[in-house]
Amino acid sequence: MDTNGKIVLVDDEVMVTKTLSTLLKLEGLRDTATFNNPKDALEYLKDNPCELIISDFIMPEMDGIEFLSKAKELPLQAETTQMLLTGYADKENAIKAINEVGIFKYVEKPWNNDDLILNIKNAIERTNLKRALREKIIQLKKANSELEEYSKNLESLVQKRTKELWESREKLNAIFTNCADGIVTFKKDNRLVSLNQAACKLFGLEEKNLLNKNFFELIINEKNQKIQSPAKQDEPLFLRDFSLINYEKDIKIPVEISLAKIENGSDSFVVGVLRDVSYQRENERLRDDFIATLTHDLRTPLLAAISGLEFILNGTLGETTQKQKELLEAMKKSNEDMLGLTNALLEVYRYEAGKIFLCKTRFPVYKLVKDCVKELDILFKQNNSSIEIECKNEGMEINADKNEIRRVILNLLGNAIKHGGENTKIKVFIQKADKDLILSVEDNGAGLDEEDQKKLFKRFSQGTSKKRSCSTGLGLYLSRRIVEAHNGTIWVESKLNKGSKFTFCLKNAAIESKVLL
Repeated sequence: MDTNGKIVLVDDEVMVTKTLSTLLKLEGLRDTATFNNPKDALEYLKDNPCELIISDFIMPEMDGIEFLSKAKELPLQAETTQMLLTGYADKENAIKAINEVGIFKYVEKPWNNDDLILNIKNAIERTNLKRALREKIIQLKKANSELEEYSKNLESLVQKRTKELWESREKLNAIFTNCADGIVTFKKDNRLVSLNQAACKLFGLEEKNLLNKNFFELIINEKNQKIQSPAKQDEPLFLRDFSLINYEKDIKIPVEISLAKIENGSDSFVVGVLRDVSYQRENERLRDDFIATLTHDLRTPLLAAISGLEFILNGTLGETTQKQKELLEAMKKSNEDMLGLTNALLEVYRYEAGKIFLCKTRFPVYKLVKDCVKELDILFKQNNSSIEIECKNEGMEINADKNEIRRVILNLLGNAIKHGGENTKIKVFIQKADKDLILSVEDNGAGLDEEDQKKLFKRFSQGTSKKRSCSTGLGLYLSRRIVEAHNGTIWVESKLNKGSKFTFCLKNAAIESKVLL
């Protein structure tokens, strides 16, 4: 109970004000102002708020009802509780005071001190509660006003965001519908859930005939690549060497496919972009045809130039001086290098155009390696390189195109000599794993870093980005194409300053050697 507050006591009898003031102080209510004239009390109340006004009923200049009514009109006393003291048991006057002025209590003289103090404390608490309630009402009104303003702003914000989302959705729909590339979406089970017009045009079917179809059953994996489910990958997936069937025109269309997983809360789906690369493929074919024609036409004059230089060098056309021979030898070497480049370009073109047909025969692979080493004997001697061949079954035969495999082995041995440097130690490992042939060429040269290894078997890659060489960059690329044509794989294991190990594996190529009795 909050009974702290200021009390204003008004009675024309000094004895009453003194007695009552003393009683209040004894009860701990010390903040009391006493007046014997109601007019003086009104002047005081104009500037001093209080919690309780106690007034006598009968006073000479102004009765208690009139005094309390005027006090109630004062701004600072609007919520102040009022009590009336009377020496007459006049209930009509008390009721009139309660009805007209709205006093809290009336107390008859003589009063009971305990009842009086209890009523005074209740009156003070009543004032404090009324003021606290007024503060709460003010706060509530302010909060309601702020809430109304927030609601207005929120409604405006929601409308704005809704409009932005709608516009964004319309833009996305426009992009999805009118994009020149085909766009598809499918769930984790690879079942199509939507296609744009371009995608339907690529397949030559209406969207309703494609929905719920397995996306990977509609595209053709030209090279039988292993594909991990894009729904299980965080990084986008890019697919090349794929095509699809246009069912309307009954033609195969080459495409490049970009796949990316999109998270949608607890659910996720995959967006695929299909790009028709028919035009690019045709341009590549025309370019390769041009290069092939050009290199093919270069072979005849190069061969003629080399033959002519050989006639001059062997004295058929007369004697030459030593300086002339040196110059002619350099010219012959340059023409031979050029001829090697044109031959390599032609071979690459034939493999890429699918115009190479393997002529597989059965032959001993160990003997082939020995012949290749003998062919490169002069290079081994120039570099002071040594070579060791490790083969547990020298009689093992393989079924492959002998000339093409010879080309691969010569390329790997030549690279080991060239990049290994002086005094290179080269090892060749020939082994059989089930029905597969595994052949490795290992050197102790400078090695390659991981970045160079990634692009090593690409066309025109010269092995290292740190220095340039005079090589064409086609040797390892052509080797890869030859090995892949044999349904095999080729790879490299290398560390800087620790050498490299090139290995190729031919699937189901190894044959048990015959045993003669």
